[in-house]
Amino acid sequence: MIIKDEKSPGLAAVLSFLIIGLGQIYNGEIAKGLILLVVSYICIALFFLIIPPIIAVILWVYAIYDAYNTAKDINAGIY
Repeated sequence: MIIKDEKSPGLAAVLSFLIIGLGQIYNGEIAKGLILLVVSYICIALFFLIIPPIIAVILWVYAIYDAYNTAKDINAGIY
């Protein structure tokens, strides 16, 4: 009997909303999640410049979108 490890797309999106990259880690994409987390925190640490915070917001939106879609793909057996 094969047990399918289903992922909740909504939970993945919420986790990435709360902490950038956490949704990817929940989906099993540890390296991608850690890279998103580290890059976003570097951008936030450079808040006094204009571009890094903009990049951090873009990464945040991407992380939410990616976590949601990856969880859907895992559930569909595509990933």
